[in-house]
Amino acid sequence: MTWFLPAGSAATTDSLVDITPERAGWPYSGMRIVELARGPVSVSLARDEAVIVPLSAENVTVTIDGAPYTLAGRIGVFDAVSDWIYAPVGSHVEIRGTGGEVAICTARASEVFPVAYVPAADVPVEVRGAGRATRQVTNIATPDSFQGAHKINVCEVITPGGNLSSWPPHRHDGIGDCGVENEEIYYFRMGRQDSPHGDPLGQGLLHVYTVDRRVDETVTVRDGDVYLLPEGYHGPTVAPPEYPMYFLNVLAGPAEDRTMAFCDDPDHHWIRASWADQEQDPRLPMTSATSRTRP
Repeated sequence: MTWFLPAGSAATTDSLVDITPERAGWPYSGMRIVELARGPVSVSLARDEAVIVPLSAENVTVTIDGAPYTLAGRIGVFDAVSDWIYAPVGSHVEIRGTGGEVAICTARASEVFPVAYVPAADVPVEVRGAGRATRQVTNIATPDSFQGAHKINVCEVITPGGNLSSWPPHRHDGIGDCGVENEEIYYFRMGRQDSPHGDPLGQGLLHVYTVDRRVDETVTVRDGDVYLLPEGYHGPTVAPPEYPMYFLNVLAGPAEDRTMAFCDDPDHHWIRASWADQEQDPRLPMTSATSRTRP
């Protein structure tokens, strides 16, 4: 299976994106993007745990094993940080709303944790990097931000127009001297200037290369594209000046202790030290729990 999945190529009759571990060809990570205007969504998590995040949907009802929860959501990924909910292995989930996208991020898991609702105000927002490598990382379900999960890690990254992310290039594939192993899914929404969500004209770039250079490609990323990362260095992702970039990441791997650690390309590790002499981009953070923020 190719790693790059242009918008629509990972769709099914009831999902905009449907990536299972079996379809990806790996053991753990999955992602499903649904459009609630198509009707209610039913999910049986027989072997997976899930993090459910509204992307462009408001007032979303998520019922887990008969217990309903209301997620405030947001009108778009460039508009605000969203609340979210964790659903455990073995649970049955129903999602209802009047319209908009919702992400169901999954990881194959075996330990059962309780349902957890996290309001937007409690989701940590981090400004990372400096100069033109300044970006926003919204830590939804990472080991430091959320401990109530077995395998899954979820975060969002927003790159303002003219900046780049995933820099310096890094990997977490467990190959050679890199002892960290996580599969990763990228789901992109490309904005257009101040748009609250993705725009069909939006585009950016992503560079990926494996240690042995068996894969070395730079792809044009458009709104709704998906990239699967079973191995290799990834970075940079580049947002043209007029088109801010958003991506949702799902990571999972074999380690019993969840981790977001990575291994930099040693040729470019020096870049991190250079940030000490650069200012961070004042446009960031771009979003908060209540609205889009502006400098």
